[in-house]
Amino acid sequence: MTKILLLSDTHSYIDDAILKYVRQADEVWHAGDIGNLEVTDAIKKLKPLRAVYGNIDGKEARAEFPENNRFMCEGVDVLMTHIGGYPPKYNPRTRELIQANPPKLFICGHSHILKVMPDKRLNILHMNPGAVGKHGFHQVRTMLRFTIEGAKIENLEVVEFPTR
Repeated sequence: MTKILLLSDTHSYIDDAILKYVRQADEVWHAGDIGNLEVTDAIKKLKPLRAVYGNIDGKEARAEFPENNRFMCEGVDVLMTHIGGYPPKYNPRTRELIQANPPKLFICGHSHILKVMPDKRLNILHMNPGAVGKHGFHQVRTMLRFTIEGAKIENLEVVEFPTR
């Protein structure tokens, strides 16, 4: 079993409350708009990190992290990108990637809107953890926690930090 912490849109913000959840995870996944790399450096000191760069990220983040990150976690095929859309309204770039070889789990950020929903047509689970940073229109900062055991995605939990 692998305990995952999924976050996005930190926009250079990290604090002890976020790091408390980092310590509880086996892996941390960041779906882009990292901002200052001090955010990912702080996470990497504690746990393994998988990440993608987002539209606000500069050349340093783009040199360290890919635009798309496709990987296996136990028995789950994961595709993570920053700007991806959601079922069935994927953006054109990700629609091609998804339709050519559908993952089991598709993750994106960007919208600052937490959303977990199935794509029943392609048999994909879509997750967007919302935004955990303090920059943006969102009123509540959010992240997701879940476990992967074999091919099962389970124990999904929303982590909320009220007020920005």
